[in-house]
Amino acid sequence: MDHTTAPALQTRNLTVRFGGHVAVDSVSYDFRPGCLVAIVGPNGAGKTTYFNLISGQLRASSGTVIHQGDDITRLSVPERTRRGIGRAFQLTNLFPRLSVLENVRLAIQARHPGAMDIFRLADADKFAIDTAMSYIERCGLAGRRNEPAANLSHGDQRKLEVALLLALESSIVMFDEPTAGMSADEAPIILELIQSIKSDASKAIILVEHKMDVIRSLADEIMVLHNGQLVAAGVPAEVMRSDVVRDAYLGTMGH
Repeated sequence: MDHTTAPALQTRNLTVRFGGHVAVDSVSYDFRPGCLVAIVGPNGAGKTTYFNLISGQLRASSGTVIHQGDDITRLSVPERTRRGIGRAFQLTNLFPRLSVLENVRLAIQARHPGAMDIFRLADADKFAIDTAMSYIERCGLAGRRNEPAANLSHGDQRKLEVALLLALESSIVMFDEPTAGMSADEAPIILELIQSIKSDASKAIILVEHKMDVIRSLADEIMVLHNGQLVAAGVPAEVMRSDVVRDAYLGTMGH
């Protein structure tokens, strides 16, 4: 692990309780630019809960989330997005009746304060359209650019999510099981897109994943959660060999 680069994002003793249940238990980690960290662990380990604490979907019970030196623990999801923390959207967060092009164009306009104005859609904004098309082509959706988002297949919806993340120019890019539910021929496109994002040394990527082949091909670091606690972390080869991972993760999951 490269510890010479200042962390882009840190969690410090991050904890969330639901009633008497501690779902994430005092997890501390540094996420660095140019590094893809895969969060793994058995079902119920707290992976997605931890992910949601970082993106702001959940409010922490205690502990802090620090982005580029600023405490953002109490900030809303939109405020975190404006600061450059982007997570793959679900379709409900999009404009399902608008076309692929219009959705990506809105994301580009949202990069500028006050620009998220839906009535500007009719404006002849050549820059926004050209930029949107470049992301759409990169994600293999050029042929669907005029299709309403709601009409896309599951795989194409995931590609649109990636196009939106690219359009938002996020410095922290978050994916929760990005190939889940995708066909065998669709998944490689998403993985190639993540690989291309990873080649940008200014971006930190956080990936929740359970497919071991995906983890091996993409991860620079792995953090293993079990019962809400961070039980192992490091480079994939070392973490995969550790007894605690085999017991807590591989043994349970059977992968």
